[in-house]
Amino acid sequence: MRFVDFLKTTVLLSAGAASALAAIAVLSAAVKGQTALVGIALGWWVLAAAIGLWMGRRAGVSASIGHLLAGAKASTALPEMRPALTLLNRLWALLMFAIVAGALGFLAPQIPGIGAGFSLIFTLAWRRQHAAVAAIEDRDGVRFYVKHTSPIRPIELLRTPGFKAVRPEHVPV
Repeated sequence: MRFVDFLKTTVLLSAGAASALAAIAVLSAAVKGQTALVGIALGWWVLAAAIGLWMGRRAGVSASIGHLLAGAKASTALPEMRPALTLLNRLWALLMFAIVAGALGFLAPQIPGIGAGFSLIFTLAWRRQHAAVAAIEDRDGVRFYVKHTSPIRPIELLRTPGFKAVRPEHVPV
């Protein structure tokens, strides 16, 4: 799976987890009659959105992704493409987080409310990373792919030859 697609999918799945957890928190609080909790959760989500927007304000890659790209192993062959397995292999923690926080929401509505805020921070902080990686790929003429590794090991990338984007130079008149 291309790393750019992996980053996009991760952001979208995190946004989906935030939405689902927020819905569970609101519904659970409404069933229990805890209307004040909904207002507090809404305040937390606004604060989380502000934090995420502030963290993701840069257009470049984050330091962690920069180190990951720099450590990518060169390969002349494309890796085996199994996107569903790659996503499950790398994002199992996000899946477990959403399931556990959502299930606990029926006991205590504040748990998915807090979890939704953290998912929102992650979503907004990483929303531009795929574009920054794509710009590096175009500039250097390479493509980065997620290497299949154990789910408990850190993510590894493969660097393959790609097409370099050649853009006409702007010559002032």
